[in-house]
Amino acid sequence: MPITQTLAQQKSGIRRLSPPRVVRRPLRDLSIGRLLKGGRLSDAGRLPRYVAVTLMGSAAIWAPIMGYLNTAPLSFSSYASLILPGTGASSSVNINQIGQSSSYATSAFASNSVSPTETYKRLIGAERILETAAATLGLPREALGAPRVRLVDQTGLIHLEITGPTADDARARGDALLSAFFAELDALRADELEGRRNGGTAAIDDYRRAVNATRDDINALQATTGLHSAEQFDELIGANDTLSETLRARNDTLVQLTTSVAALEATLGIDAPQAAAALTLQADEEYLALVSEVAARAATLADLDARFGPAHPRVESERTAYVNARASADDRARAVTGLAPDAHVRLDQSATGARAELLADLVRNDVQRAGVRREVDHLTRRIAAEDQRLAALAPAASRLEDLQRDFAVAEAVFASAIARSESSRTDIYASYPMVQVLENPSLPNDPTSPRRAIAVAAGVGATMLMLFGLSLGWIRQAVINRLTRRRTA
Repeated sequence: MPITQTLAQQKSGIRRLSPPRVVRRPLRDLSIGRLLKGGRLSDAGRLPRYVAVTLMGSAAIWAPIMGYLNTAPLSFSSYASLILPGTGASSSVNINQIGQSSSYATSAFASNSVSPTETYKRLIGAERILETAAATLGLPREALGAPRVRLVDQTGLIHLEITGPTADDARARGDALLSAFFAELDALRADELEGRRNGGTAAIDDYRRAVNATRDDINALQATTGLHSAEQFDELIGANDTLSETLRARNDTLVQLTTSVAALEATLGIDAPQAAAALTLQADEEYLALVSEVAARAATLADLDARFGPAHPRVESERTAYVNARASADDRARAVTGLAPDAHVRLDQSATGARAELLADLVRNDVQRAGVRREVDHLTRRIAAEDQRLAALAPAASRLEDLQRDFAVAEAVFASAIARSESSRTDIYASYPMVQVLENPSLPNDPTSPRRAIAVAAGVGATMLMLFGLSLGWIRQAVINRLTRRRTA
C-alpha cells in the first residue's frame, strides 16, 4: 500500500482504497527550511532522492569491503603455549672431610619484584631472536613479522601467536621462534655461569695460596722439631707422666727392698756379699772337702788336747795341720768368691737348712734392690731428659696447633669455595627460570585474515545504520511538528 494513501486513511479514520496522490511542488519550494525539516510523510516526491542516497551509501559501504575481501592476501595464525614451573628444586651432597655441596633452583615466582613471565615476554620479542628465527627460515627480518605474546594472569602461562602466508609456514615460524628463544636462553645461562666461574676463580686461587703457605709452614716446623701434631705433644706429656708414676712406684719398691735387706743382714749377722759368697762356696766341692778336713782336724785336735794337753807334740802337730787346713779352705774361699783376706771369719758358718733359705732371700732381695736402683736411676735420667725436651717443644707445639687450626680453616674455606663453584654450575636456573613448551605450534585449518564473517557483519551493520538514519530523515518533520505542538500546548 502506498505511503500517502496509508497516511490519509490514518487522518480520516476511514479505511478505503484510493490511488496515490502525488503532490508536485515547484522548485522554489526547496528551501533551506525544508532541507532541515523535511517534507510530509505522504510526500512521495522525496522518494527518488532517498533511493539515490541509499544506493550511493550502500556502494560506499560495500565497495571497500568487497575490494578488501577480494584483494587481501590470506594469513594463517599458529598458536603455542609456554609454562614456567612454579616450584623450585634443591639438592645437597656431603663429602666426608671435604665439605658440603648444595644446589638450589628457586621458584620462578619467589620474588615479588621480578616477573619471569614479563621477562620472557620481552625476550621473545627481542630483535636478535626474531633475526635468528628469520635466518633459520631463510626469510628477511621484515617478512617474519612480530609475534603476539599474551600472558595469563595468576598463572605461569605464556601464549604465542605468529602468522604466515600458509598453515605450514605459520607452524614453521612458530617452531623457529621457539628454537631461537630456547637457544638464546641457553646462551644467556652459559654466559652467566661463565661470569660466575671467572669471578670465583680469583678467590679460589687466593684460598689455594693460603692453604699452600700454611702447609709449608707446618712442614717446616715439623721437620725442625720432629713434632707432627699437637696430639703428639699431648701424648709425649702423657708418656712422661706415666714414667713419673713408674718412677714413684719403683722408688717405693726400692725402699721396701732396702728395708728387707737391712733386716736380713741384722738377723744373719752377715752382709749380702758375704751371704752370696757363702752360697757360692756351698756349691764348690773342693771347698766343701777342705771344710770337711778342717772339721776333722778340729775334732782330732780337741780330742788330743783333752788327752795330752796343749804342749804335747802330737797336739802341736795336729794344731799345725788344722791351721794349714783352715788356711787352705780360706784360700779356696777367697779364690772362689774373690773376698778380701779378712773376710774369712764368716765363711765357715753353715749355709744349710733354714739359714740357707734366709741367705738366699738376702741375696735375692739384694739383687732385686740393685736392679730397682738401676731402673730408678735410668728413669730419673730419662724423665729429666723428657722434661727438657718437653720444655723445648712447648712453644713449637703451641705454634703447630695454631698453624694446624689455620690450615683447617683455610682448607674448609677452600673446599667450601670449590663446592660453591661446582654447585653453581648446576644451578643454571638461578637468573633464568625453567620454561617448558606446554603446546607446540599448532597447524591452523582456516585462515585468520581476512575475516570474511566480520567484514560482512560490519557491512550489514553499516547498511542497517544508514537505513535507520534515512528513516529518521523521512519522518523528521512529523517528529518536529509533534514536539513543537507539545511545547506550545
